[in-house]
Amino acid sequence: MTDSKKNLWRALQGLVWLLGVGILVALFWWPTIGLHALWNVLIPAAPLLVAIAPGLWRNICPMASTALVLRHTGHSARKPVTTELQGHLLLIGVILLFAIVPLRHILLDLNGPATGFTLMGAALLAILMGSRFEWKSGWCSGICPVHPVERLYGSSSVVSLPNAHCHPCEQCVVPCADSTPRVDPLTAKKGRSRIIAGTIMAGGFAGFIWGWFQVPDYAGSAGLSHLGEAYAWPLGGTLVTLVAYLALRPFVSPILLRRSFAAAAIACYYWYRLPWLFGYGPFPGDGMLVDLTATLGPWFPAISRSVTTLFFTWWLVGRRETNRSWLTRPELAKATGSD
Repeated sequence: MTDSKKNLWRALQGLVWLLGVGILVALFWWPTIGLHALWNVLIPAAPLLVAIAPGLWRNICPMASTALVLRHTGHSARKPVTTELQGHLLLIGVILLFAIVPLRHILLDLNGPATGFTLMGAALLAILMGSRFEWKSGWCSGICPVHPVERLYGSSSVVSLPNAHCHPCEQCVVPCADSTPRVDPLTAKKGRSRIIAGTIMAGGFAGFIWGWFQVPDYAGSAGLSHLGEAYAWPLGGTLVTLVAYLALRPFVSPILLRRSFAAAAIACYYWYRLPWLFGYGPFPGDGMLVDLTATLGPWFPAISRSVTTLFFTWWLVGRRETNRSWLTRPELAKATGSD
C-alpha cells in the first residue's frame, strides 16, 4: 500500500476513533445523546456494513485501532497465538457476546455511564490483548465479541480492501479471517472450541436475535428483577434454532445451511430493528430514534420488513458465490523478522 493510501486510512481511522471517543464522553455527560448515538445509530448500521463490506469495518473499527496502537508504535510483546488458544479466544468472544447483549434490556440501553464503563472495560481488554499478542490475533480475530458476527454475516463481501493495519503480514492467525475468501463461523474446523463457537453462531444466532426482541427495557431497579427474563428469551431462542440447524445438517449442503441461517439472523434483526427505530415497536419508546408513525403511516413496517428480508436472503443465499476476502493480504514478513 502506498504512503498516500496509508495516510488516508490513518486519517479515516483517527476520525472514526474520535467519533467513538465523542460517543463515550456523551454517555457520561449527555447520556441521552450518547445512548441514541450508540444504540440507535451506530449499532443498527453495523450489521449492514459487516454484511456488505466487512473489510471497511475491520479497517476503521475504533476498538481495533485502540487494540493495535501499541503494535503500531512498537510496544507489543507480539507473542504468537497457538491454534488451540485461538479456538479458546473465539469461544470466549461468543460467550461475551451472549452475556453482554441481554444486559442492554436491564441496564445498558437506559444507563449512559454503565454503557460507558462497559466500553472502557472492553477498550482496556483490547489494549491488553494487543500489548501481548501479534497484530489482530488477540482481539480483532480473537476475543472481540463482535468478531463472531463478522464471520457470520461477512461471507459475501462486495469488495476486498487493502489491509490498513497489518504491515507486514506475520501470519498471526491461521486461517486469517481478513485474508481468507468466503470466511464463515466454521472456517477451519480444528479444535473443539472453534467447532463449538462456530456451531453456536451458525445455528443459534438467529434464535438469539429473535428472543432478544421479545423483551422490553426495564429501567432502574426493575432490571434486576427481570434478569432471568432478559436472558431466558434470547438463550431459549438460541437453543431452538440451534437444534433446528443440527437436525437439518445431515440433509442440507453445509454452505447453504450456514448462509440460510445467517440470512435468517440478519433479516430477523432488521425485521424488528428498523421499524422500532421509527416508533413502530411493541414496547413504547424502546429502541426508538425518532417517532415517524404519523408521517410514514401504518404501511412502513410491512414494506421495510419485505425489503430487508428479500435483500438479505438474496445477498447471503441467492447471489453467486464470490472468491473475495474482506481485505487483501499484505506482503508477508521476511523469515528474519520485519516490522
